[in-house]
Amino acid sequence: MILRDALEHELAFIREIRLHAYEEHAQKIPADHWNVLKKSILSDADLKPGIERIVAVIDGEIVGSVALFSPDIKAYEGLLEDELDYPELRMLAISSKARGKGVATALINECISRAKEKGFPAMGLHTADFMEDAIKLYEHLGFERLPQFDFEPTNDGIIVKAFRISL
Repeated sequence: MILRDALEHELAFIREIRLHAYEEHAQKIPADHWNVLKKSILSDADLKPGIERIVAVIDGEIVGSVALFSPDIKAYEGLLEDELDYPELRMLAISSKARGKGVATALINECISRAKEKGFPAMGLHTADFMEDAIKLYEHLGFERLPQFDFEPTNDGIIVKAFRISL
């Protein structure tokens, strides 16, 4: 497996991987919530300066991706009362054929390494209960809950939960 920065011409393909990876959750949540999540997944918000787009490649094919947002990017503008002072891992997505091969763990660890290299004391992420496997992985890797940074994006009872790992 090779981890590297995504190339600009790969971004449309990466968004498709994201969409397919997150679509499995669409039936678990209200349609309005899915539409907000889908819009975020397919948006070009990750093109801003200060966002690292990382891909995992196996046998020449992109099988996973993640975005690492620097703390000066307002990733959740209008949703969080306090701004975060550490980078946020966002939009982790693994193709269905690459699940169970350590791709997610490798991408998360790459983000942790990059955050450490920049001298940050922590790295965070947000996810919701309907992403059960992701939460299990994050907790297994040592991420801890930070309920004070939770938010409810669509007023439908689904709480997007904050996690952080100390570096």
